[in-house]
Amino acid sequence: MIRYIFLFIILLEGFVMAIEEPKYTVIKDYGVFELRDYAPYIVAQTKVTGKPEDMGSKAFKTLAGYIFGNNEEKTKMSMTAPVLQEDATSRKDTALFSFVMPEKFSMQTLPRPINENIVIKQIASRTVAALRYNGSWSLEKYKKNENKLLELLEQNGFKIVGKPVFARYNSPFSLWLFRRNEVLVEVK
Repeated sequence: MIRYIFLFIILLEGFVMAIEEPKYTVIKDYGVFELRDYAPYIVAQTKVTGKPEDMGSKAFKTLAGYIFGNNEEKTKMSMTAPVLQEDATSRKDTALFSFVMPEKFSMQTLPRPINENIVIKQIASRTVAALRYNGSWSLEKYKKNENKLLELLEQNGFKIVGKPVFARYNSPFSLWLFRRNEVLVEVK
């Protein structure tokens, strides 16, 4: 019985749990992708090096420690979505991971990280193309959707001004089938 209750909770995770996300307005829905205007938001970032399959866990441990109280003020913060991942360099073994900070904090009120590998950064308002897909967090699936979005943007005459970002909206405990993932890229 407990097993069925646990499964039911996981299945409803995306429908029941209200997790804070950066605020945006959809400018236009192109069917396959959306054009969004994002309001400014703050992120905590860490650069991770290693095997691609291990980088997410390593980054999560560092950033989760920060929001769960491993900061100078010992302040605990709520988890938000998405977790963002972008290539930090041209090397395939390095990526930049970011947690979006809760909106109630400003650059002045956000707790200071103890871990010197965490950088707090303000992300300015911007226009972003977003392609949403469900399923696994595999690099192959992400790259397929990234290529699809970049092709669609080129076909529609958009100028890409940022690096593509892998956005993950669900916990690692959610069933892969129901995971919300997005490819985000800043455009003009």
